[in-house]
Amino acid sequence: MAGSEGPLKGVKVLDLSRILAGPTCTQLLGDLGASIIKVENPATGGDDTRQWGPPYVEDAEGNRSDLSAYFMSANRNKKSVAIDIATPEGQAEIKRLASHADILIENFKPGGLAKYGLDYETLSREFPSLVYCSISGYGQTGPNSSKPGYDLMAQGYGGIMSLTGDPDGAPMKVGVGIADVMCGMYASVGILAALRHRDLTGEGQQIDLALVDAQIAWLINEGVNYLTSGSVPQRRGNGHPNIVPYDVYETSDGHVILAVGNDSQFRRCCDFINHPELADDPRFATNPARLEHRDALNAVLRPALQNYDMATVIAELESRKVPVGPVQTMDQVFATRQVAARQMQIAMQAGPGEVQLIGNPLKLSRTPVTYRTAPPEFGADTQAVLSAENPFED
Repeated sequence: MAGSEGPLKGVKVLDLSRILAGPTCTQLLGDLGASIIKVENPATGGDDTRQWGPPYVEDAEGNRSDLSAYFMSANRNKKSVAIDIATPEGQAEIKRLASHADILIENFKPGGLAKYGLDYETLSREFPSLVYCSISGYGQTGPNSSKPGYDLMAQGYGGIMSLTGDPDGAPMKVGVGIADVMCGMYASVGILAALRHRDLTGEGQQIDLALVDAQIAWLINEGVNYLTSGSVPQRRGNGHPNIVPYDVYETSDGHVILAVGNDSQFRRCCDFINHPELADDPRFATNPARLEHRDALNAVLRPALQNYDMATVIAELESRKVPVGPVQTMDQVFATRQVAARQMQIAMQAGPGEVQLIGNPLKLSRTPVTYRTAPPEFGADTQAVLSAENPFED
């Protein structure tokens, strides 16, 4: 197959990042074919997430490895090299690796690498074509630039927690580190744009990406709702700020999602629950009216849907072309034929044995993603990389 080794084959990435935002970015680049060298601190046992368990991968005798599930979620297709950048020898090794690299990505606090001579200003003088991506909590500038950044803090500072959770409950974070993950996605886009510029001009540049900036960017409609109206959005649980009914509803044996996007869909939904009169009620006939009378409508919808089991609700509404779907638990998700068909669960051979990972969602017809190496054990490639003439060579 043409391009079977990935569209980024030959691109070399020096990864000085840890935790989730940077590793998410570099795993994506690695899946697309880039060669990734992940530098880990020997004084701490490597990336912090190696200790963020259980669960961990165990060998046949039950011995725990340093491959936590958290670490494995963002670190395949990488080589692990143990280097202490606080030493002159370690700094020299980083510069040697940077001399071969197209991209360097780091998530130290702003200014944190300057004392080692590994900051953008220093390295760009030696390697002017280097694309240097810096991820931090609040960015390289601004009054908060010196503050540390964590996903939970970004979700709080950036406003998403004020929108998430029960209307009468406390602000709630999203169930996974979504601020980190989305920051990694923005980093990937920025890196590829800078790489395109470098290929055209030979000129590298620094990408300054803040966790909080990225989180504010994906406030999307709720953020612009506020900027347009001046009204502070309120938590609505699973309800939508602009569409009704667009929510989670209980059935007799589980929960379903209704996503009624227009008035004709609403009429067909009312037909199913044996309340056709709702579609002609002035309080509910149009989406603006339903928004105004959300609680009154839900007072009818919720008990009506509880009369049916989940399978019936989904089958009947799908037959009426009303958007509907299940709320699934993890075991249900990964047991679906859809996950198998889309290869969203993959198996790879790691040091201790086979591991199960989440697949990459990108489906490229000519240059598909590749899964070449499993997440590495700490320092597994140190000797091979540091002794190689071309350290990024597979």
